[in-house]
Amino acid sequence: MTEPLEFDPGQLEALVKHLSSPPADRVWKRFDIEGGVAFASLSHRDPAVGHIDLLAVQPQARGRGLGKQLVRQAEEWLGGQGAREARFAGNPPCYAWPGIDVRYTAAACLAERLGYERYHTAWNMTADLSLPLPDEEVPGVTLHSGTDERVLAFVHDTWNRFWAWEAEHAAGLHYAMRDGEVVAFAAWGARPEWFGPMGTSPRAEGLGLGRVLLRRCLAEQRAAGQAQAQIGWVGPLRFYSRAVGARAERVFWLYRRELG
Repeated sequence: MTEPLEFDPGQLEALVKHLSSPPADRVWKRFDIEGGVAFASLSHRDPAVGHIDLLAVQPQARGRGLGKQLVRQAEEWLGGQGAREARFAGNPPCYAWPGIDVRYTAAACLAERLGYERYHTAWNMTADLSLPLPDEEVPGVTLHSGTDERVLAFVHDTWNRFWAWEAEHAAGLHYAMRDGEVVAFAAWGARPEWFGPMGTSPRAEGLGLGRVLLRRCLAEQRAAGQAQAQIGWVGPLRFYSRAVGARAERVFWLYRRELG
């Protein structure tokens, strides 16, 4: 079968599985038409906002209006759930992409043709895992890996429950402890093959723990067979560029429109 996600080859099955196992309180639905699939969900932060989480049409089925049908089905369902706005935008913590990758031009054109307006831009960075990933030690800090309830509580209390869910469902989780307390964490694989989230407690900033844990995660991803890693929905470009030579590469447009 021809690849439906040209710029994410081989990932459709993993993304469908990922979106089919969201947090227990998520309101979501899958839509299927022969040759196409879509997912939609309500925002955790604002149930008046709905998300179209995934839209994929097989290349051989394109040009028949399947994408439009799937979007309209999703919009109708979202409206029935009380949503007043629909978005082509990631619905953390369980999402496929931040928005529409600009290289999927047909999807962006479809969104605009259906009345969606572009309201924000996000980007990913790519880390080349063939580059050196030196391991470091930090005086007074111990480094660990694996899921630990203390880490999940730390992430929840320091940031939010969305990051805690991602940390719990990550393929790899690394963290740092000082004086018996968790002070930093980094995760990968919560969204298939991507790095993130990562965070350091304000009381441990300046120690370089983010760089150390990032490199440990990327080394683990390399050991898992990945040639590169996507650092999703990036804020601090300079940090990732300097820490691992990551480059800003994937750009996403976020779209929205009012329903009803």
